[in-house]
Amino acid sequence: MLKKLRNVVLVDDNETTSFLNNRLLSRLDVADKVYTFSRAEQAYDFLWGNGNDHSSSMDADSPQLVFVDLKMPGMDGFEFLEQYSQLPENIREKTVMAVLTTSMHSADTARVARFEGVEYLAKPLTEEKMRKLLDKRFVTT
Repeated sequence: MLKKLRNVVLVDDNETTSFLNNRLLSRLDVADKVYTFSRAEQAYDFLWGNGNDHSSSMDADSPQLVFVDLKMPGMDGFEFLEQYSQLPENIREKTVMAVLTTSMHSADTARVARFEGVEYLAKPLTEEKMRKLLDKRFVTT
């Protein structure tokens, strides 16, 4: 049985990918709530609200796991990670950030590696990848 998280956030501009990831997370029953965003700006504002004191609809409940795609229009995954890395440590330590992308390009992996503690997963998200991530980053209680 997988550890159950309070919430997981999916940020991907591809509706099909988001739909499939949502279905997988539902089937695995890994989160009480899954939030899906097609634009990184919306996700960032919802989660960490332009620096205001967590006034998002997450009830001051930091996201436990965020999946972000790298290649998106507007704010891309790299910009999202850059802004996330500027948040205070006490906020960042509550969230596991995972890049979920089709890009296995060495320049992209190297760029993501600059952000401490960010996981790098190749699409598609699978049950096996989800299990490994949960086992690695979330201690079972």
